[in-house]
Amino acid sequence: MAVVNTNELLGLNSAYGNRRDPNDPVGKSELGKEDFLTLLVVQLQNQDPLNPMDDTQFTSQLAEFSSLEQLTNINKGVESLNGGSERDQMITAVNFIGKEVRASGDMIGKSNSGVSTLFFELDEPIATGFVNFFDKAGGIVNTIQLGAMQAGQYEITWDGKDYNGNNVPNGVYYVSMACEDHNGKPVLVDTDVSGKVVGVQKEDGLFFLRLQDGRLVEFSSIKEVVNPSTQNANPDQDDDSESDDGESDTDA
Repeated sequence: MAVVNTNELLGLNSAYGNRRDPNDPVGKSELGKEDFLTLLVVQLQNQDPLNPMDDTQFTSQLAEFSSLEQLTNINKGVESLNGGSERDQMITAVNFIGKEVRASGDMIGKSNSGVSTLFFELDEPIATGFVNFFDKAGGIVNTIQLGAMQAGQYEITWDGKDYNGNNVPNGVYYVSMACEDHNGKPVLVDTDVSGKVVGVQKEDGLFFLRLQDGRLVEFSSIKEVVNPSTQNANPDQDDDSESDDGESDTDA
């Protein structure tokens, strides 16, 4: 009958440890600098005396780890700079709240107060052109035909009605322009939109200004900012008032 040495079993159990439960938490999955150096020391201690570890290999491993550590530190520094840049951009964008802005875009808004203005620029003369308005579902609701126009900057305001002359619901509408020159060749058109900023939000790493009618314009696309409180009143109205008063005094 074979005799089992329990001390040997206990020794093996102590040396190799009990089997780990799959649900037990695992140690850190990444090796740090200290772990790497510890492994190298163990490797040196357990090397074959007749076939010692090559110094070149040892030096190469140290150099590789040093380079990796430097790249890691650089990456952390870049992430820190990006975080600071985002905060600065958010602070700058917040300063636009309450102001009228003009930005590159193709969305206009319709509300009870009217329809926002569409701005466009022609780099060359056109013989004809079309301004198409679409709802959110992609259905075309109306078209404005343009005649011959010279190169320059223009603005146009849609009346907010469909092909049948009915008022369309309030909301956001998309604009698409198609123009041709006198030779029938297409002419590219840049469009701008405008509106009052009421908020700032971040989507997919980009900052957007939220306009009063719900439209979003990318912060980096802003071209012009106007503070409504600094806009001057129509000077003609003041002149007319003074003129009327003068005439009344004379008649009196």
